Parts: sequence; structure tokens; C-alpha cells
Amino acid sequence: MTTCTRKTLLLALSATAVASTLAASVTPVAQAGPRASPASAPPSLVWHGCELPDGTTGAEGQQCAELPVPLDYRNPDGRTLTVAVTRLRSDRPRARRGTLIVIAGGPGGSGVERLARKGEALRAATEGAYDLVGLDPRGVGGSTRAGCGTADADRQLVTLRAWPGADGDITANVDRSRRVAEACARNGGEVLRSFSTRNEVRDIDRFRQALGEDKLSAWGSSYGTYVGAVYAQKYPRHTDRWVLDSNGDPDPARVGHSWMRNMAVGAADRFPDFAAWASDPAREQAGLRLAERAEDVEPLVLALARKLDREPRESDVPGLPLTGNRLRQGVQSALFGDASFAPLAGMIRAALDLRGTPVLTPDLVQVVPDEDAAVMVAVVCNDVRRPGSVAGYRRAVAADRQRYPLTAGMPANITPCAFWKDAPADSPTRITDEGPSNILMIQSLRDPATPYSGALKMRGALGERARMVTVGRGGHGMYLGGGNACGDRAVSEFLVTGRRPAQDTHCAN
Repeated sequence: MTTCTRKTLLLALSATAVASTLAASVTPVAQAGPRASPASAPPSLVWHGCELPDGTTGAEGQQCAELPVPLDYRNPDGRTLTVAVTRLRSDRPRARRGTLIVIAGGPGGSGVERLARKGEALRAATEGAYDLVGLDPRGVGGSTRAGCGTADADRQLVTLRAWPGADGDITANVDRSRRVAEACARNGGEVLRSFSTRNEVRDIDRFRQALGEDKLSAWGSSYGTYVGAVYAQKYPRHTDRWVLDSNGDPDPARVGHSWMRNMAVGAADRFPDFAAWASDPAREQAGLRLAERAEDVEPLVLALARKLDREPRESDVPGLPLTGNRLRQGVQSALFGDASFAPLAGMIRAALDLRGTPVLTPDLVQVVPDEDAAVMVAVVCNDVRRPGSVAGYRRAVAADRQRYPLTAGMPANITPCAFWKDAPADSPTRITDEGPSNILMIQSLRDPATPYSGALKMRGALGERARMVTVGRGGHGMYLGGGNACGDRAVSEFLVTGRRPAQDTHCAN
């Protein structure tokens, strides 16, 4: 499975593109540590080479280490877990001004792997101004992990996502959500219960202390923007230059739940980009043109999905037919980046041609490993208590299906959080305008996972602490990946010089 596919899966599963991994980022996987010496004093880090899932050693010069952290920060001298950490030192020591942490998306994204993929580009873009660091949050990659023991059938992307039945019925989703919640309660234990945003923030601050740094700069992406915002709220005096890329709604009463609900808006915002691409005459020669007019592409896709609800098509993968919901999930996943448009259009064309065999995109084939699925679910459910009224979800799904037909009610549907056994250990953090004015947000105008409307809520919450750069294009994850030189330049200048735009600004596509 490619790095690109792992990234797409995480973004599609957790809504915050983004860009992420489904495999261990450091081998072997670290297990729970001993009941060691008091955890209140950060330990020294022993750096060594890294080994990534693809057999590489990461970016040139990348090093890894293991950081012990308290299972429960209320009992700092009790049991410890292991968090895998990584660094890439500045290649220009005279230019170095501090340390910058890369905060991956997810929940479930690997900071170790993200630094391996983005580290060299980030080091060049920031002109060696930083030692670059990252970590695998507890439950991810080389950090202490835990699983729920759920069945393979419950860990395909199209079942991890709560797609309603063809007629909008959610009975199967209710049963699956209850089954997953019960399995997590039965098998996850206290380690799974410790997977939360607040504990990731605490672990980041413990990492800062172990590095001997008074302040950190940061680049948080997707769900990592929420982690970064919570850190900046809890530890403002330890923040230097703070970049939040592809931002979610930080409303503490709706964390997790609102991210999912907003994906319906995001898909509606972003789909016109695919429609324009798929109706361009330039696609004709490759057999990827779906309609002569952009406005005809969405009705075509919706009609095909309804037909596949009734008559699934055999695909290139035995035992995995192309159903209406697999097509809907394929569309939702492809909207994260323009590079996915061609495979999606090819699958649609083959499904329309009775003589063709649809080729499933990789995200529709993969069974997500149990421990990866567990952390994706657990962080959201451990952060905020969700309502458990099945009738309420039925009503919400019915309304969402009418308003946002592309996502067919999935973003409003029930999840295992409705049946989660344990109450959150911490109250959700309210993001406010109290703190230093040292945050730069960057946001796509048409983001399928963290839509512009949600980013505006983060912007409003931060007030004068932040400025926002809006990139006038679609996609998820803008800095060093969105293909916009204006946006990249604004972020890099801020990280290198500290200069931000005097007011919120827009970059043309």
C-alpha cells in the first residue's frame, strides 16, 4: 500500500486531509513501558536511525527515539507508555533559530512518517531555520498501541464510514456502531481509553521538555490543526510561530461530530472541481470524459450510485462488488486531491459501460488494520460524549440526504461514539482569542474534509491571535502540497522571518 493511499485513507476516515499512515512508522512497534522512575522529570532521548514501513530510513539524516509518557498524567509516577519521536536537524546551524514540530492529521496520522515525507521540503522552505521534529501519537505507528478486536468486515473503509442503506435506513449502522463500541470496551483497556487530543497535547509538551526547548514552532495539518490549537490554548507561552493548515471547526461541544457533519458541506463545495475536470474535452482521448457539460456530471454520478444500489457490478477485486456506497465513498475520497480524479473517472466510466470492469481505487479495497481503526475511533469518542438517540440520528440522516445528496446522509449518521462506554476524562478545550498573536492559518477555499465554513469558525475563535491565508482552489492540505506558490510563500516567510500578512489575505489559484 503506497504512502499516498495511506494518507487518503486517514483523511477519508477522520476528516482532518488529511494527508497520515495505516502502518507502523517505526519498527518494531513499541509496547507499554515499565512502571518506571518518576515521569515528572522528562527523560533524555537516545537518538538512533529510523526504519519506516516501506523499508527506508526516512529523510536523509532523520533520527528516531522513544519517549516515555505517563499513561495518566494525573498519576505521573504510575505506568508509562512509549511515544515514538523523530527529528531532522537543521542543515544550516548558523541559520537555526529553534525547533518546529510537524503535527500530523488523522486521528491516526504518524508524525514520524510525515516528517519522512515532508521533512526535506520543509527544511528547504524554511532555509534551515529549525530542527524539525514529530511524534507518533499514542496508538499510532511506533508508539504504544491497542486494538478493539473488530471483524475485518467492520474495518473496510465503506463500513468504517457509516453509509446508510440504499433507502436511508441506518439499522445496519446502529448495529455495527454498537458492536464496535462494545469490542473497544472489552478489548481496548486503559491504553485505548488514554487516546485523546488532550493527551496528545500533553505528550507534545513532554517532548518539548525532553528536547530542552522553552518554545516550539509548529505546522499542524487537518486534525493536527485542532491539536495545535489546543496546545496553543493550554501552553501559550511555549508557542513560537504557529501554522495551522486545513482547519476544522473547534466548537468544543461538537468536536469530532461536527468534523463529520461538515464533510457533507465540503463534498458539495469541492465536487464542482471534479465536474469541471471530468467534462473537459481534453479527457476525451483518455476515455475519462463523463459529460459534455460540468453541470451534468453530478446527476450522472448520483444516478449511477442509485443503480448500483439495486444492481452492484463485479469489480476487478473478487468478492468486492462496486456498490452504490462504494462509489459514493470513492467520490468522497477522490475529492481530497486532483491526482485522484483520473482513477475515479475511470471507475465511473467502466461502471457505465456494461462491457467494462470497474477497477476499484485502493482505498475501497484495503481492510484497515485493527489497531489503526481503533485509534481513529477512540480519539474522537474519548474527546466528547456523543448523543445516543437512534431516532435523532435517523432524522438527521434523512435531512442530510435531502440537502447533500453526494454524501447520502453518511456525515450525519451514527458512530460508535453513541454507544461508547467511558465518559471523556477531560472536558473539551474551548479555543479563544486569549494568547500571543503568533498563528498563521492557511486554508483551501474548497476543502472536502475541513471546509472553508468550518475554518472560518476557527478563525473567529482565535480572533487577533491569528491571520488567515485563503487559497482560491480546491483540495486538502495546502502548505507544500497544494501547488500554490503564493500560499507556500506566505507560510515560509512567516516561519523564517516572523512576518505575517497585516490582515487576512487571499491567494489566487
